[in-house]
Amino acid sequence: MILSAADVSYGYGATTILKNVTFSVEEGDRVGVVGVNGSGKSTLFRILCGELTPDEGSVFLGKDKTVKMLRQDDAFRVDPDCPDTVLEQMWATRSDLLALEIRTEELESALLNTKDPDEVAKLTSELSRVNSRYTDGGGLFFRSRCKSLLVSLGFGEEYHSLPVESLSGGQRTRLALARLLAGEPDVLLLDEPTNHLDVDTLEWLEGYLSTYKKTFLVVSHDRLFLDRVTNRTLDVENGTTHFYGVSYTAFVEEKEKAREAYRKKYDLQQKEIARLEAFIENQRKWNRERNIIAAESRMKAIDRMEKIKRPESSPRAISFRINQASRSGNDVLYVDNLTMAFPEKPLFRDLSFVLKSGDRMFVYGPNGCGKSTLLRILMGQIAPVSGSFETGYNVKIGYYSQDNQGLTEENTVLDELWDAYPDLPQTKIRDTLATFSFRGEDVEKKVSVLSGGERARLTLAKLILMKVNLLILDEPTNHLDSDSREALERALSSFDGTLICVSHDRYFMRKLATRFIVMRDGEAKSVICSYDDLEAKKGSEKSGHEERKKETDTSPSQKDEYLARRRAVQDRRKAERRLEAIAEEAGKLEVEIADIDHELFGNAASDYVRAAELYDRKTIVEDRLMSLWDEEETLREQLGE
Repeated sequence: MILSAADVSYGYGATTILKNVTFSVEEGDRVGVVGVNGSGKSTLFRILCGELTPDEGSVFLGKDKTVKMLRQDDAFRVDPDCPDTVLEQMWATRSDLLALEIRTEELESALLNTKDPDEVAKLTSELSRVNSRYTDGGGLFFRSRCKSLLVSLGFGEEYHSLPVESLSGGQRTRLALARLLAGEPDVLLLDEPTNHLDVDTLEWLEGYLSTYKKTFLVVSHDRLFLDRVTNRTLDVENGTTHFYGVSYTAFVEEKEKAREAYRKKYDLQQKEIARLEAFIENQRKWNRERNIIAAESRMKAIDRMEKIKRPESSPRAISFRINQASRSGNDVLYVDNLTMAFPEKPLFRDLSFVLKSGDRMFVYGPNGCGKSTLLRILMGQIAPVSGSFETGYNVKIGYYSQDNQGLTEENTVLDELWDAYPDLPQTKIRDTLATFSFRGEDVEKKVSVLSGGERARLTLAKLILMKVNLLILDEPTNHLDSDSREALERALSSFDGTLICVSHDRYFMRKLATRFIVMRDGEAKSVICSYDDLEAKKGSEKSGHEERKKETDTSPSQKDEYLARRRAVQDRRKAERRLEAIAEEAGKLEVEIADIDHELFGNAASDYVRAAELYDRKTIVEDRLMSLWDEEETLREQLGE
């Protein structure tokens, strides 16, 4: 057992969020944490990582184990005055190794500037300990691993020297995720890690986590993602938790079966109690001694029963409709040769299209390609480099930003909605909030304490009361639970107006999209098709590219092909022989280092001259060993290993 919670309870004021939560996680478990928005998933994570102290109960973390958390809002926790670059942010995750590097430099400098034998011995001994800690902690490889993680998450070399504040919301989320993975904690807590990830990066993360050797718990409402990366499911419902030893789809089936079995058991017991109570009532009517004895016997039988609690109701799913304005003209939006670029970073150029009434257009592409920027241009928040756009007749726009920036942190939920629509009666405001699962004391919560899902639902509540016929939505499904996503899909399906949307939710796009703006590599083009057609076209283009590459690769004459294959075989054999030689030499060097360390702490501990000689030799051997490892890594990459 690496992590556990015992009878954990937590609440805000008079509202209980979690009550008597008890579960344990084994090393290597991959746990999906599910539940409706506001059920306490993020609060539970904050308790597990020590950020919050439970009102009751305790959390146990294995000895010498570390736990780190990716929060829902980590993407936007960036200090604009911070000069740190993307790569420096990654290195900062291993502050322990950076401190050891600084200490190593200090010790080496001190050794060069002293001739006192006692001081040399003292410094040499400490330097050996520092080097061992640095090596054991992965110091020889952590910088290259940081770069590798950045590349895998879409940050090529051109991003490494960029300041963090220049990144988009999606890029910041990926950087926060890369930082967490680089820190290599024993337990990962991932709160909605798929938010703001493009499809390519999401698929990479699925592959990474599905083979991850350590322990992680992940909150997500992406069913496909959970099925691919988890092997257990922790269900948070009605303030408590239940563990299931299966991934998401199997959990849904098991939970429904268990709920139905419990309901039947409860109903059967209630029927038995009712039968006994009816018997008791009849016996009492006779009021004879034997009847009274029979009645008392049945009453004792009822008292001896282990009463089954009444099944708790499932959380109510939200359902809503969008308050639609009168119909717009048939041509909703004209875009002519729109071009956008930031210094040294072109986004898209010469984008032109006409959006028709009823179109559901999704903006599709990798993070950082300018999807959110395009929406902000259309909202008039920023100006394009060139080109123009114009809305059609009677177009009324509603806008949803991915970071819910329109919320006032000091407001209560009730005040937030009422301030936006002061002319509406309080009953209408409360009814709307209830539609989005803000009931009772929930409406008195401060916006600042809302979870990501609650903030998203509150923003949607503000949006649907507007009279609109054009919706511009930037990642509207982020932070929403499965029920809320389905409710949004239903509302948009019945919306007669026009939609422009940025989303990476594959199910969401498949259900709603009728056309796309595809953005990639500085290009943007309008495509009228469904999501499945777009994916098929994307696969066809990839296949065609590979086929063309194959044709190009196989175009030389047969003689050239033979020679090329022969050279490839020879190069591979040469590389394999070199790897064997490297392994042999590296093994000898590692043995030599071990022998040096043994002598340094043994016979040479008081022989300052010999200790200095050993230290010099160890430095030479370690440099050679690192060189061999670098060469080995390069050769294995060439061999595709």
